[in-house]
Amino acid sequence: MKSVEIDRRTFLKNSSLTVAGLITAGLSDPAKAFHHKTNKPHIIYIMSDQHRGDCMGCMGNKVAKTPNLDALAKDGVCFTSAYTASPSCTPARAGLLTGLSPWHHGMLGYGRVGLNYKYELPQMIRNAGYYTFAIGKMHWFPQKTLHGFHGTLVDESSRVETEDFVSDYRRWFKKVAPDKSYDPPKPTNWNSNKAVIYENEEKLHPTHWTGQTAVDLINNYDREEPLLLKVSFARPHSPYDPPKRFHDLYKTEDMPAPFIGKWCDKFAKMKDIPNNWAPAFGDFGVDFAKKARHAYYANVTFIDEQIGEIISALKQKGMYDNALILYTADHGDMLGDHHHWRKTYAYEGSAKIPMLMKWPKNTKTKIKRGSNLPQPVELRDFLPTFLDITRQKIPADMDGMSLLKLVKNKNSKWRQYIDSEHSTCYHSDNYWCALTDGKIKYIYFFPTGEHQLFNLEKDPGEINNLADEPQHKEILQLWKTRMVEHLSERGPDWVKDNQLQIRKNGQLYSPNFPKNKKT
Repeated sequence: MKSVEIDRRTFLKNSSLTVAGLITAGLSDPAKAFHHKTNKPHIIYIMSDQHRGDCMGCMGNKVAKTPNLDALAKDGVCFTSAYTASPSCTPARAGLLTGLSPWHHGMLGYGRVGLNYKYELPQMIRNAGYYTFAIGKMHWFPQKTLHGFHGTLVDESSRVETEDFVSDYRRWFKKVAPDKSYDPPKPTNWNSNKAVIYENEEKLHPTHWTGQTAVDLINNYDREEPLLLKVSFARPHSPYDPPKRFHDLYKTEDMPAPFIGKWCDKFAKMKDIPNNWAPAFGDFGVDFAKKARHAYYANVTFIDEQIGEIISALKQKGMYDNALILYTADHGDMLGDHHHWRKTYAYEGSAKIPMLMKWPKNTKTKIKRGSNLPQPVELRDFLPTFLDITRQKIPADMDGMSLLKLVKNKNSKWRQYIDSEHSTCYHSDNYWCALTDGKIKYIYFFPTGEHQLFNLEKDPGEINNLADEPQHKEILQLWKTRMVEHLSERGPDWVKDNQLQIRKNGQLYSPNFPKNKKT
């Protein structure tokens, strides 16, 4: 079934964005009332870009101001060992789209998402009778491709990867503020680590646009079919540019200092060109890192406020109780931990993500709302969860698992650990594969054969690398064996004679990456 893209112009009225055009665009019969006749739940999945897993109150962070995310966790569960299998934007989103691991969907690092996959979340849920729509950052290629969504309204920041592409957010911005710039002020850029205050009115910020577009859609949703809605914020990904109102919320807070491992000295002096505030490595001082975190946390709170408005709209519309709601991120942000910045790393700041789930009111569960669940979960688990709640069969070759299993039966069989990896990025040695169960993390670096082993229960900041300590030899061997098992299907270039192989050159795509043409 081919998707029909909804014309952006139907969503614009005068100088403010509205989704009243949904009706006139043929999305609903205005004569029909919203009766919720279906017994299938609505599915609302919300994500942000580069939100590290420890930056929420419900994860024990005493500085982060996230009341709406905390309330969502209280009405559902918080997964305390949630990870991304590929901690950069596009491969993480490919896993979310397909329910597959990196090797099986084919993206081992930062490249372009494929045109068509065997399994695609929007199309599979659409096939179950849902109306499917997405708002915000998709980071697909081409940038207005749909993968089964009936329509999208996108904010792709500065990315122009398709000829003549202009994002829906930028079209809207130029309509309502033609004399202003949506680009971050110099000397910052779209990957900058330098904190700035947003110069325009708060309502022009992409976070506000994304949240309010979602609110408008919910308020105008009068279809009888259940709704699958994806809301994808482009922040707190840099630039760290919150409006002043949110920046001021943290004026008196002492921001957490970066974790500095006993193993990371070599990264301190890996600074990029002077005055280029988009480094991947470098020690710029604790004060600089805290200022970056101040603005980053403020952007998280801005997103949290918009999520609160989305939740409020769902409640006012009578959709909340019959909704499965999930929140997550594609990856985290190192924010100076171990002299690392941005993402693509195996460490907690980069690879650990938030994951919250609230299930429909009539779902029978064994887990109390407000619980923390420690099982290792990943973005690949979203699609199986949605298939489960829409009563579709989960394909046997899908790597993800339904998160509903964990709330319906706390003794459900679950994976022991989750895998994560990234092809070469930022530095020749930054090419790795990792395994973790949320308690222990093992990292293997392909170019050097180096191992790292961290006890996350005792050392959540990954300060002490235990790999070379004799007393941890047995546990190191256990995780090395698990890594051999994990990589064996890839052939002798990866594992030979039960030994992990040195690989000097990164591999961006696996043989499983789809080589199809757009249909």
